[in-house]
Order: sequence, then structure tokens, then C-alpha cells
Amino acid sequence: MENQKKIILTGDRPTGRLHLGHYVGSLKRRVELQNSGEFDDINILIADDQALTDNADNPGKIRDNIINVVLDYLSVGIDPDKSTICVQSALPALHSLTFYYMNLVTTARVSRNPTVKSEIQMRGFADEGLPVGFFCYPISQAADITAFDATVVPVGEDQLPMIEQTREIVEKFNKTYGDTLVLPKAMIPENETQRRLPGVDGKAKMSKSLGNCIYLSDSPKTVKKQVNGKMFTDPQHLRIEDPGHLEGNVVFTYLDALCRDDHFASYLPDYNNLDEMKEHYKRGGLGDGVCKKFLISVLEEELQPIRESREKWASNIGDVYDILADGIRRAREKTDATLLRVQKSMRIDYFDDRKIVSEWEKLLKQPM
Repeated sequence: MENQKKIILTGDRPTGRLHLGHYVGSLKRRVELQNSGEFDDINILIADDQALTDNADNPGKIRDNIINVVLDYLSVGIDPDKSTICVQSALPALHSLTFYYMNLVTTARVSRNPTVKSEIQMRGFADEGLPVGFFCYPISQAADITAFDATVVPVGEDQLPMIEQTREIVEKFNKTYGDTLVLPKAMIPENETQRRLPGVDGKAKMSKSLGNCIYLSDSPKTVKKQVNGKMFTDPQHLRIEDPGHLEGNVVFTYLDALCRDDHFASYLPDYNNLDEMKEHYKRGGLGDGVCKKFLISVLEEELQPIRESREKWASNIGDVYDILADGIRRAREKTDATLLRVQKSMRIDYFDDRKIVSEWEKLLKQPM
């Protein structure tokens, strides 16, 4: 279906406060896209339904964290006048679309999705039994994306199979019922270091359960403790004069993602830029303590304004609620329109007008 507008859909599961990995991997980029003026419509979905697929026994966890996620959005610069913030469970059209799309996808196809396979293993469902809701969440994501007529979906590389599955659903729907749905494209981060920021302990991903996160709302004391106490460096760099290695060194991974040349003038004037600092570390003579102290300064410069903004919004929760309520209202208009379009294409819009009466009358007049 031809669509002249450039529309973004993105979002997060509300299972906890958002952390530095979210900020580097998606939030910072969302603000840039929001302020670029290149897009007609930006939608940010709090995916509480999908969060419930593996938290069904603890819905309070999801309820409590919706406000945390909204506060994190607002604190990093998501502007409700430019972006629509909404909640998945408050948009009934998404549930209907999910059900319709389920008939276009086989269980064998979902089982081949590498993202689903890895997340099933990560959550232990292979041993405990797989909830049907979790198994079908790629189809739910397709409903989210198509409901907003999204043309662009910013994702990490690990989510590319989900976008591919959405594109397959769109193509099959349009082939079966006529040109109805918009075919989306994935947008992945341009900077390699922004594609997946590891946990402070060097694990592949930040995780609340592993305690390896730096949250956007963490205090300066907590940030310092995480960097000094847990952040992985180079285990072979035992003495300051020893040559250091950058590969797998989390301190430099974070600096790659966050530091700018002007940070050196403020906090480490011995160097003009990160490349000079790296060269010194590799040849020896630069201690891990100095590197961590510099990183803490860089983190504080980035996080302090976010903390202050979050505290301001948190003192006006009524305003935050109103922002979310307005976003849901606008999102319902968009997604309901898509649902009606889908139902019309499928010819299940039985009560949209009385045209079906004449069709039924003709049918009943046919000989049995």
C-alpha cells in the first residue's frame, strides 16, 4: 500500500527502570529522530501485554513499572508534543490484529525465528514449558507495527528477525486480501558501539537479575560503585606499566559509546581525544583507576541532567498521567482506523453498513 508519510514505531517492555544500555542503544537515538523533523509521526509503545507473556504470575511488576518507563522517556527528552507515548493494553485494535495475523503464520515459521529461539532458552521455557502468549509475541509485534502504519522501526540487530517476520505477514496479508498494510523497514544503529552496550561485568547484555546495570535514575554514588567495583577491564593489565588490551575492556566500550573530545579538556587534559588515550593504554603507563575515574566523570555529565529532569516530572505525576492518557487517545484513533481498514479488506466488516443485508437476502434466495 502506497504511503507517503514517514512513520516510526518503537518501544520497550515495562519490566523495570530503563538503564544505560537502553539509553545508548535506543533512547538517545529516538530523541535525535524526534527532533530531526524528518518524520511525520513518531509513536512510542509501552509493551505491557508482551511483558505479561513471561510475567503473568506477577502483573504488579508491570503495573508499577509503566510509570518508571514514562518518567525515563520524559527525562531523556522524549517530547509528548512531538512523539505519541502510549500503552499496548489500552489499544484494543492491537489484540484484534494479532488474532487475525495468527491465521497467516504457521507454528513452524515462528519456531524458526532465531530471536524467539534464543529468548525461549534464556528464560528457561524449554524446560518449564512455553506459554502460548510468549510463543506468539512476534505476531503481536507485527500487529503493533502495522497498526500504526509504521514505515520505519528502529531496532537492534538481534531484533531483525522480528521485522522480517512482520514483513512476511504484511506481504501475505496484502496478497490474500488486497493492498492494505504498509511494509516496514528496520533501522539499526549506525555506530557499532551503540548496537549492544554490555553490562558492567562484561556480560553480553545488561540485566537486572545479574546486577550489572547502570540505571538512568541511579545516584552518583551508585554509578561510582558500579564502575569502580564491578566494571570489567583487562585482566592481564596487572601493573600500570603493563601494556593494556582494549578488546573486551568494558571501560573503553562505554567510552566509545559516550565520550566526546571536549570531555578530555574538562576531565583528562593529558589527552586530546579517545584515540590518544587508547594508544597510551595499549603501550602501558595508564592505570585502570585513571580510566575509570574519567568514565565516571563522563557518565555523570550525561546522567545528571536526566536525573534532574526525572525528579521534576516525578513531582508532577498528575501531569505524567495526562500525557499518557492523551497519547493513548491519539494512538487509539490511529490503530482503530487500521483495524477497520483490515476488517474491510477481509470482508468481515459486517455491521459497517447495511450492504450485507442485500447480500444475505440474495444468499437465502438461492436454492438449497
